[in-house]
Amino acid sequence: MKKIEPAPNWQNKKTLNIVNKQWHLESFQKQIKSINEKYLYWDKVKYHTNETISDPKVLWSAVKLSRIISSKEISFGNYKFKYNLTDFIQKGLHDFDLYIGGNLSSESTIPEDDKKIYLISSIMEEAIASSQIEGAVTTRKQAKEMLRKNAKPKSKSEQMVLNNYITIKHIVEIKHEPIDTAKLLEIHKLISNSTLSDERDSGVFRYDNDIKLVDTTDGKVVHQPPDYKELPELMNALFNFFNNNDESFFIHPIIKACIIHFIIGYIHPFVDGNGRTARALFYWYLLKNGYWLTEYLSISRLIVKSKAQYARSFQYTEIDENDLTYFLDYKIKTMQLAYDDLRIYIQRKIKEKRTALVFNKIKDINERQALIIKWLVEEPNLLFSVKEIETRFTISNQTARTDLTDLVAKGYLELIHINKKTKAYCRSQFFTKKIYSNKS
Repeated sequence: MKKIEPAPNWQNKKTLNIVNKQWHLESFQKQIKSINEKYLYWDKVKYHTNETISDPKVLWSAVKLSRIISSKEISFGNYKFKYNLTDFIQKGLHDFDLYIGGNLSSESTIPEDDKKIYLISSIMEEAIASSQIEGAVTTRKQAKEMLRKNAKPKSKSEQMVLNNYITIKHIVEIKHEPIDTAKLLEIHKLISNSTLSDERDSGVFRYDNDIKLVDTTDGKVVHQPPDYKELPELMNALFNFFNNNDESFFIHPIIKACIIHFIIGYIHPFVDGNGRTARALFYWYLLKNGYWLTEYLSISRLIVKSKAQYARSFQYTEIDENDLTYFLDYKIKTMQLAYDDLRIYIQRKIKEKRTALVFNKIKDINERQALIIKWLVEEPNLLFSVKEIETRFTISNQTARTDLTDLVAKGYLELIHINKKTKAYCRSQFFTKKIYSNKS
């Protein structure tokens, strides 16, 4: 993370006098509005001068003044933060209210029969991506295969993925409960299991100040978290923010979820695993507040593709007087992209299911078995375990075993022994002949 250029003093009397004289001009206001909609920081604002405002420092003063006037403030302990609700952010919140937490939970969004299958796939995607953000080195295909087959992790990266997967499933189970110290430490323990250099740091708050976020290019500190002695007060403030709503000061639930995400990163309550914990709490808070479709969104997958912007959104916030809008703007954009990705994914799966109808015509084959046959037609070398079929379809172990043994009995699959303990199912030598000779 490269350190960001500090902005000039926006409260300079000379520049503010110029701003005051031009404030009423329509062209002046239009230029400021354009910058604020993109919510640019000084390092970009300085290149947006024009005939109306030719001095970058004057433009920055005007932008900052407009933001201060309309900002909202919140506090955690002795740390004050502010944010603005731009038109872009407000439109995003409106759309999310309709599509992620609204009443469109019908089959027009996700077909009811397939919800469990899509949910498992989405949780896997989120677990993999959240681990990759923190440096896990694994491909989606390898990680999904490990999770589907319930295989033992072979590396720290795979352990991170498994931990995230278990944690997200745990959060889904407790999503309606309030947070407290015990629940947060349990989440951190699940997330960090067997991945820390010292396992004694798992499930406990940090106990010193020997933690800094540094620029990897020059080693300079870009963030120094609050003193560890402040953690009890800060964490209690966060729990109160998570569990309660101030009737005199409404904050939209999605904005609150984003703030919770940021504050965990800012406070850095743990020696390691803060990023994964922050994203887990973001996920939990949205589910707790009725944004049901969050379970199906893999927001971290979009963050992986924009890690530099993700890091910058934290840095911009801190360097610009704790202005959270930079982070909010980034999170809303990634949520929009995640929702678009989900729609594309569902459309692809619906199309895939329709193409599987041809295999449904085979006599005495159920819908799950038809999909298994379809997968083997597309990938002849696939091997299935009972556990993998159980996971893919979210069915019981016995149902998965029955589906596979029935396909063996009918001649489509063959049971093979990989080793003394492991068995798998693959295409039989009569697979192709059976498909085309047994259609009704």
